[in-house]
Amino acid sequence: MTTARPGPGPGRATALIDTTFDFRIDTPPGRDPDAFSPTLRRYHRLLWSKPLPSGHVFDLDQSVPGRYLSHSSELGDFTLSSDSVIPTYTRWVRMQAIVGQLPESEREEFRSLGYTMGGMMIWPGVPAGGRRTINVERGFNARIADRMDLTLECIRRHYRGLDSPMASTLIAYAKFFSLFESFEGFIDFFLLGDLVDSSGAVRFFLPCDDFSTKATPGDIKSYRDYKRCTLAFVAARNSRIDEFSERSLMTVDVDGLGVSRGNPKLPRRGTPPS
Repeated sequence: MTTARPGPGPGRATALIDTTFDFRIDTPPGRDPDAFSPTLRRYHRLLWSKPLPSGHVFDLDQSVPGRYLSHSSELGDFTLSSDSVIPTYTRWVRMQAIVGQLPESEREEFRSLGYTMGGMMIWPGVPAGGRRTINVERGFNARIADRMDLTLECIRRHYRGLDSPMASTLIAYAKFFSLFESFEGFIDFFLLGDLVDSSGAVRFFLPCDDFSTKATPGDIKSYRDYKRCTLAFVAARNSRIDEFSERSLMTVDVDGLGVSRGNPKLPRRGTPPS
């Protein structure tokens, strides 16, 4: 299995997005990479500053004080924050009876891959409509337990006008979701095609059964099943990001000799990168 690494050394040309980079590496000790990794912030800005389905460019600005990333245009004013969407549960107290059965090396492998770009998203970062932010709701809603597959199913239902455990929160951010026009547009924009099948149905890491089953793994077998499916998704999304980066972002010389950027063309959802 691919493992995360610090990235290329000096004097070498590299893709603008290094999907093997573990964002904990350039984060101050004891701090959250979502807020304090400069590489993660730069990668978010590079990846998601691109045309929306409408043709408007969703340019992201990192220079506004007090905002992680922001976009202001005729489309509206949006403050965005980063979110690591791959919970390993290795730090959850109530999961220790299960995850404690795994060697630390296996737990660290999970954490390491989870902190690469394939495990990252951006969401609106300011509470709206008296609701919790999407990031907070994902973590505190017991029927979601921070899982990205369950979050994505809620988003799919939001676009279809259906109920879900996150319905009221997602409705509060309807303006953000309208940017992508449809569930398919959301999937394509954020390069999430490996988390849906060719029909647009979400590929769950564990059985969902209309959110009636427990969101967290209940034993060591289900935890290992969850870990396997989750890491497969992260690896596939990293490959998709690599493909997009190589085609649309091109390369940067790490000695500062120049940067070039191509025209974004999104991979189709439900199909692996070629």
